[in-house]
Amino acid sequence: MTNRRTLLIAVGANALATPLLSVAQQPAAGKTARVGFLHPGAAAGATLNLEALRQGMRELGYVEGKTYQLEQRWADGKLERLPALAIELVQLKVDVMVAATGPATQAAREATRTIPIVMPVASDPVADGFVNSLARPGGNITGLSMMAPELGAKRMQLLKEMVPTLSRPLAVLWNPGFAEMRARFADAQRSAPLAGMSVTSVEARNLEELNVAFETITRLGADGMLLLVDPFTSSQTKQIVEFAAARRLPVIYEVSVFVNAGGLMSYGPNLADQYRRAATFVSKILKGAKPADLPVEQPTKFELFINGKTAKSLGLTIPQSLLISAEKVIE
Repeated sequence: MTNRRTLLIAVGANALATPLLSVAQQPAAGKTARVGFLHPGAAAGATLNLEALRQGMRELGYVEGKTYQLEQRWADGKLERLPALAIELVQLKVDVMVAATGPATQAAREATRTIPIVMPVASDPVADGFVNSLARPGGNITGLSMMAPELGAKRMQLLKEMVPTLSRPLAVLWNPGFAEMRARFADAQRSAPLAGMSVTSVEARNLEELNVAFETITRLGADGMLLLVDPFTSSQTKQIVEFAAARRLPVIYEVSVFVNAGGLMSYGPNLADQYRRAATFVSKILKGAKPADLPVEQPTKFELFINGKTAKSLGLTIPQSLLISAEKVIE
């Protein structure tokens, strides 16, 4: 997995070959605005999120192909491609760039310090160095964070409520090679005591390390796990869910795609809502607002998904409190 240092080196090399061309400015009256969209994954895996962005633009009165043009660039899971893709969008002179996830934001930031950049799903933009503060970003980047107060503790509390017998340190499976994950793991560490728990770090940057991670979790005798999602762990959804099932390991995930694949439960921000809200930032910028003056917003909608079949296979009875608060229970 390409890390931030590699991204910076790659961007620097591309920047030497291709000078930064665009200077941000408000589109002229009657001009079709150009909105860049940079994503580290594949188009097929982010259809709903992209459609949510489009929906947000429609709700604000924009018509794709008439009042704005959406320029898409996808890295197909190859983070090393992001710097060149970001530079392509700069060369197209987009008026604003929507950068999905930390690596995309990092690549966009290194490609331009003038074109406004909107983050739909940043982890900790302050810790990652993208903004000076949530209230006053101070540069050419703003948008939405995926983190919210007590979110990590809430996940652990929900898992504890589902599995009251949890007694050993919670295994946290995560990828330290993905720029934004360190802030999310640190949040898990801070949050664990609030739920009366402790955590054990289990790292996996690639498939080989993931197999070692599975062996480590088994050796530790972990009786519960939290999975932090990034493009790599997301690409291994089937393997992770199958491991948890074979090990009879209760796992709480950050996103519902794992629950749909057979995982026990997930709790996190509504991703579609994040992308829909990102359209508001795009609109404000197209109308002349500066990213430096637009406060970074936190999630407002959260979803609890539970797989009833998986709970039954683990011998768990879903508490009524969870049934009531769940967005969806798969039977």
